[in-house]
Amino acid sequence: MALLAFFPFTLLVFSSSSCSAIWFQHPHRYIQKKTMLELASRIGINYGRQGNNLPSPYQSINFIKLIKAGHVKLYDADPESLTLLSQTNLYVTIAVPNHQITSLSANQTTADDWVKTNILPYYPQTQIRFVLVGNEILSVQDRNITANVVPAMRKIVNSLRAHGIHNIKVGTPLAMDSLRSTFPPSNSTFREDIALPLMLPLLKFLNGTNSYFFINLQPYFRWSRNPNNTTLDFALFQGNSTYTDPHTGLVYHNLVDQMLDSVIFAMTKLGYPYIRIAISETGWPHSGDIDETGANVFNAATYNRNLIKKMTAIPPIGTPARPGSPIPTFVFSLFNENKKPGSGTQRHWGILHPDGTPIYDIDFTGQKPLTGFNPLPKPTNNVPYKGQVWCVLVEGANEAELEEALRMACARSNTTCAALAPGRECYEPVSVYSHASYALNSYWAQFRSQNVQCYFNGLAHETTTNPGNDRCKFPSVTL
Repeated sequence: MALLAFFPFTLLVFSSSSCSAIWFQHPHRYIQKKTMLELASRIGINYGRQGNNLPSPYQSINFIKLIKAGHVKLYDADPESLTLLSQTNLYVTIAVPNHQITSLSANQTTADDWVKTNILPYYPQTQIRFVLVGNEILSVQDRNITANVVPAMRKIVNSLRAHGIHNIKVGTPLAMDSLRSTFPPSNSTFREDIALPLMLPLLKFLNGTNSYFFINLQPYFRWSRNPNNTTLDFALFQGNSTYTDPHTGLVYHNLVDQMLDSVIFAMTKLGYPYIRIAISETGWPHSGDIDETGANVFNAATYNRNLIKKMTAIPPIGTPARPGSPIPTFVFSLFNENKKPGSGTQRHWGILHPDGTPIYDIDFTGQKPLTGFNPLPKPTNNVPYKGQVWCVLVEGANEAELEEALRMACARSNTTCAALAPGRECYEPVSVYSHASYALNSYWAQFRSQNVQCYFNGLAHETTTNPGNDRCKFPSVTL
């Protein structure tokens, strides 16, 4: 009864000799489920390009075809990629970068020009299905962008309609930071500061255009921040534990369903219980910094394999609050992106090496039995590391970049590089490499609490091996 109070619908089935279409009827409109099934059954892959070692778009798209993904999501509207994709049967999602949102919202002509440049030359040969305006706009913390996202989306739809295009849906991917509370799912609400100024107009737009609420869903971060509150099996779809929402009685077997339903309940509380959901990003990092527990190949492969198996199931599984509902899903990501800033996991979500070989085996069709894959390496970091950590230079680091990093590290604080002064304990050997090695480690150890990462544009990484010696002692961080 609790479920019906939130999600009333009537199921109607129409059959013919050639096909059957399933529709959900509710007070405002019909939703053709056949189209939803077609979109959802094609598991997508996010194709990001923030790396200096990535293959060409031509090679990358061939790799996407080889892994049998059905949909590719770009983070822009790259002309070369869109042209190449016209020669495939892949569905395509393109994006409007955050910095273009304000200008698109300013007047209809700008949006018309964007559509003429980025869609009309390629459509319909390139099977564009979604246009995503911005990415995680709340994380940018630019109120101007936030205020303009829905007007920009509306103007793009106006332009598409003017050209007779009705099967491209427009949305914007949000992260879970749009929610104030998510546990239990039935308690979920959107943040007070955005509920009325942003979420209500967004939901009204999505409802009126029959589009999707796109959510970037990363259970890894939810689990790893407090692994004592959620079991790893629950996060990886292993089915060995459940959670029952005390208010609805809905039983959850995995963290993804729990997170998705929290979005559904939040939308319902603003008066929009029927808007469809799509997962614009989800995955699991296969490596990371030493303090990033659970980032390993075993967990990444397990998560993505189970995710695909769930999302390609026929009939669709849905979630406890929306059983049987198809959910278009995009795995993150095709490659590691080594130019991304931040902690180590940010650069280790890929499923392929740059040469196209798999980091781990995966089947995007969902047809391969989970027992049919080769054995995975056993995880070694599923519990938090306890001990000392240092920051050391990577092999082959560029000397000019090291000189610049050395100056930066020594300029911020008088104490960071004190041990490198002539006659002091770390002065010798006198070389850029030796001095930068100490300086970056010292800088990281001193300012790590202020979110300084042991990365330095790819010059350094964390280690549990002490790089110092009896004379020159490198400061460490204790986890």
